Amino acid sequence: MARIKIKSYDEATGRLKEIYDDLIDKRGKLAGVHCIQSLRPESIVRHMDLYMEVMFSKSGLSRAEREMMAVVVSSANRCEYCQIHHAGALNHYWKDEEKVLLLRRDYKMVELTQREQLLCRFACELTIDPGNAKDNDITIPLRDTGLDDSAILDATLVVAYFNFVNRIVLALDVPLEANPDKGYRY
Repeated sequence: MARIKIKSYDEATGRLKEIYDDLIDKRGKLAGVHCIQSLRPESIVRHMDLYMEVMFSKSGLSRAEREMMAVVVSSANRCEYCQIHHAGALNHYWKDEEKVLLLRRDYKMVELTQREQLLCRFACELTIDPGNAKDNDITIPLRDTGLDDSAILDATLVVAYFNFVNRIVLALDVPLEANPDKGYRY
């Protein structure tokens, strides 16, 4: 049970109902992370705009790499809700549930490319100790593996975005919906 009031789809009227209908139309179904913001409907719209930009826009990072980083950040933050959602999205690309499950436990135990390992390490380090990034340039390994400034920015945006969402989910105890890894359009 969430720690604040949530207006369900059945309770939604006016602008909130429009937003919910639009999300269902575009994404396939409504997620708890959207409903938790129901008391501020326009925040849902802005949140989705940011999500779509960070996770779906043209990038030097693949969709799978971004989903992989989302899982690593969410695992570091112990955010099961986002781990489950984005593990499902990642498995859409990897098609290897065991590998995805292992990533949730410890990315270092997963057979990944050097680039993937470095992206995971970047995601974990920036999540666990963001102050360290001020004193130590944690982007150097990413650059050394061939990522350009735009891709490094994209990696940073993915990490920042999921730290933002993990905190909403954890602070407000967003309930996991039934079949959280099924029914979304990737």
